[in-house]
Amino acid sequence: MHSKQSKWLWACALLVYGFLYLPLLIVVVYSFNDSRLNAEWVGFTTHWYGVLFSDEQMLTAARNSLLIGLVSSIFATFFGTLAGLSMYKYRLRLLPVLVLTPIAIPEILMALSLLMFFVTLNFSMGYLSITVAHIAFSIGFVAIVVRSRLQGMDESLVEAARDLGASPLQAFWRVTFPLILPGIIAGALMAFTLSIDDFVITYFVAGAGASTLPLQIYSMLKIAVTPEVNAISSLLMLLTLALIMIAAKLAPGALRASH
Repeated sequence: MHSKQSKWLWACALLVYGFLYLPLLIVVVYSFNDSRLNAEWVGFTTHWYGVLFSDEQMLTAARNSLLIGLVSSIFATFFGTLAGLSMYKYRLRLLPVLVLTPIAIPEILMALSLLMFFVTLNFSMGYLSITVAHIAFSIGFVAIVVRSRLQGMDESLVEAARDLGASPLQAFWRVTFPLILPGIIAGALMAFTLSIDDFVITYFVAGAGASTLPLQIYSMLKIAVTPEVNAISSLLMLLTLALIMIAAKLAPGALRASH
């Protein structure tokens, strides 16, 4: 009976993972398709990756996304680390609600609220509004990762440092900070990944003329799903998976805590 249940569980797991990852595999395979359209497989080629790296619009959008991701992840990591420390130390009931609400609410609602916020302040839409928006929705993810790391820390080490004459600030920099640094780095990587992948919020707050990688891919999809789109999607997927794996390695509980 137990063996039969295990087989059913394995079968269900394979179906679920096949449903999730088979489309991604198809995207990667068809990025090497020797055809202008993806109607059928014609033959193997790396031509579309050459086309991709000579596409000035795509390269500009990629540079914009990387710059926005870098800036937003730096600020989100700073504020998210402070929020994570506050949630761990003070245990206020309202604080987790304030920090984690941007994660829990639907992304479309977050995008609409940020758009209304910028319009109310008469804030010029562009790369700055995109960066501010990315900081806003990334802080909560960083805070969760940092708090998760703090929960696994041995508080007796901080107490020992205080007993030996260290001030609260010295105890933090010499004991707490090195211990939570992997979690901070993992949070930064997660914030960067969320930024370069984001489309919905970016679409709402970008304004005219602003171009990021997800927006550029979307504009190309309006014409056709060409192998060039598959090529950039494959590279973006590879970068995202690499960053997530590094973040999971640095803070094993980060991904579980973020759900």
